[in-house]
Amino acid sequence: MTPKDRTIIRDLARQIAEIAARPEQNEKREIWYAQSSLRPIRPPIYCSPEGSWEELITNKDIVCEDEDARLIEHGLRMRIYAAEHFDDDQVCDNSFIVHYAVGITDWGVHQTYVRPEAARGAYVWDPPIKTRADLDKLRKPVITHDEEDSRRGFDRAQDLLGDILEVRMKGGVWLPTDIVDHWTYLRGINQTYMDMSDDPELVHAAMRFLMEGVLEGMDVLESQGLLSLNNGNDYCGSGSFGWSRELPSPGFDGTHVRLIDLWGFSTAQTMSEVSPAMHEEFVLRYQAPILQRFGLNYYGCCEPLHLKIDMLKRHIPRLRRVSISPWADKRISAEKLGSDIIFGWKPNPAYLAAVEFDGELVRRDIRETVDICKQHGCCLEMAIKDTHTCNHQLWRFDEWTRIAMEESQRAAS
Repeated sequence: MTPKDRTIIRDLARQIAEIAARPEQNEKREIWYAQSSLRPIRPPIYCSPEGSWEELITNKDIVCEDEDARLIEHGLRMRIYAAEHFDDDQVCDNSFIVHYAVGITDWGVHQTYVRPEAARGAYVWDPPIKTRADLDKLRKPVITHDEEDSRRGFDRAQDLLGDILEVRMKGGVWLPTDIVDHWTYLRGINQTYMDMSDDPELVHAAMRFLMEGVLEGMDVLESQGLLSLNNGNDYCGSGSFGWSRELPSPGFDGTHVRLIDLWGFSTAQTMSEVSPAMHEEFVLRYQAPILQRFGLNYYGCCEPLHLKIDMLKRHIPRLRRVSISPWADKRISAEKLGSDIIFGWKPNPAYLAAVEFDGELVRRDIRETVDICKQHGCCLEMAIKDTHTCNHQLWRFDEWTRIAMEESQRAAS
């Protein structure tokens, strides 16, 4: 890293340290803590531009020369941009995370992708599991940890930023708990649907193998001390944060993190059109033993789950959050969730990304959802995400969060 790059990164880190010291950060923390404990103060808001980040922060905005320095710079600029522009409840803290140098092998077979020339265009793939005999090609993931590489990464970060930010090593559950979605990459989505009727034992055998592979991998991560608590400013599930005083679980020794001390997460996006009964038989029965290992759980992402909430409540222990996507029925979801499980709402990103931005449409949508959740006593939170463009009108995120915050505060009044 050049001296110039080092100066740029350290200056950005000082901006983050200043933002993190503002009293408003503590207020935001308390909003999330209360939410996770099912004692909401008001609906928390999280803005995640995702694909739109390339419009908010362009390559021209990144001025470092070294490639590694550019990656660090980009991450710091994202944190500063969010704090300066979004009127949401995302906490900006003074941490700088270095991840353990963990390697995890795949399932032993590989799909071939056919991608278009267009950036972010749709793709297809050739799944490698063609017949039942191909199941014998599957291999369970092998986990390795390069301790020296982890130490070097931490020392580099400490030397660069340790006098400005708190450099922390971080581990996690880097395993595919959404096992059915991974299976559809290996077998194909259409073929998986056909198998559920024509060859159900094939699906059961595959899901059992993937479940066992994930469980064994989780045991390795736990036994080798490669897990870190995720009950603070940690991205949780598919659009929330881990702030919780219920974790770690009783018996935590203050040092060795167990799976039961963590938030767990799983989803089944490829099963959005599968009936609750088939979802239960082919998916949830294999996800439940995985989620059983965690202290609190979040389920779902973009798939509509309003017809499956009763099933989730029966099978997932310590279920605390459920994703309510733009394709879910909000009224049914609110009735089923009540006050016992957080209503993790994903507002329709098309309202932000449309050709014309209609602020009143955004407000009506949010107000309707707030009122529905109030009627059923739900703990509502909002995560605007999956916004892969803002039509290069950067102010749209600022305006969306401004409207959402007004409606959140109205809900608390």
